[in-house]
Amino acid sequence: MPTAIIDGITTRYEVVGSGPPLLMFSPGGFDATLEKWTTLGVYARIKPIDYLSKQFSCIVFDRRECGESGGRVERVTWAHYVKQGKGLLEHLGLERAHLMGGCMGCCPVMAFGVAYPAATLSMVLYWPVGGARYRINGHQRFAEHLAYVQQHGLDAVVSLVRSEGKSFSADPRGGPWASVIRHDRVFAESYAQQNIDQYKLVVAGMVRTLLDRDTAPGAEPEDLLRLDIPALIVPGHDASHATSAARYLEECLPRAQYWDAPVDNQTEQSASTRLLEFLASATTP
Repeated sequence: MPTAIIDGITTRYEVVGSGPPLLMFSPGGFDATLEKWTTLGVYARIKPIDYLSKQFSCIVFDRRECGESGGRVERVTWAHYVKQGKGLLEHLGLERAHLMGGCMGCCPVMAFGVAYPAATLSMVLYWPVGGARYRINGHQRFAEHLAYVQQHGLDAVVSLVRSEGKSFSADPRGGPWASVIRHDRVFAESYAQQNIDQYKLVVAGMVRTLLDRDTAPGAEPEDLLRLDIPALIVPGHDASHATSAARYLEECLPRAQYWDAPVDNQTEQSASTRLLEFLASATTP
């Protein structure tokens, strides 16, 4: 599978199908690999790649710090994820694309639209994360990692990740760089040698930046309200994907279409039809 170096970080990606470009920010929380579009929950059920790739060039990738993409210890913000997506488009020689995000992938899609509106043909926000429980659970995950670091040190984090092989989503103790530690020996060695107090400050700032509200994170409402970009919002309904977060985005995005379909009615046939109808309308001049 091809890779690209973006901002000094390796990105694993794949282009599936042909047609207008559709840049797809993977679901899966802090384990957002390209495979999640076919293996995770609702996406395994509705099979978006199977249908979208018949009419679009689906650009899927492992988000930085996930899967086989690389990473760097820094206070990662939504802007960093945007930089990865924009850099991948530039690597492929593309100036504009439709964007689709699933789950936590909706957040960088919104941030991308704000940062690069001229490069954004449309936005599909499928099951945007958000809600009070999402924020609370996310902060708890980072707190568990920091507590493990405080008690055992960074060497122990590396040993834990190497022995158990779990992502940050599967085991919070391993932290947000667990996937990179697992597959990059040089990174792991450098990670273990960091100043632990400086590291804790980075992690504390990262969670406060990424999980800063009880609705959908990713972009400020004042910026979303100024966007002239067609958007399709598909609501989830659980502890990580509060329906209230989807409704919030409907309120903030002037050209939003809200697919008011209960989760059980979001089937392979109905979802593929709705997605293709929206993208077709957004593609037509």
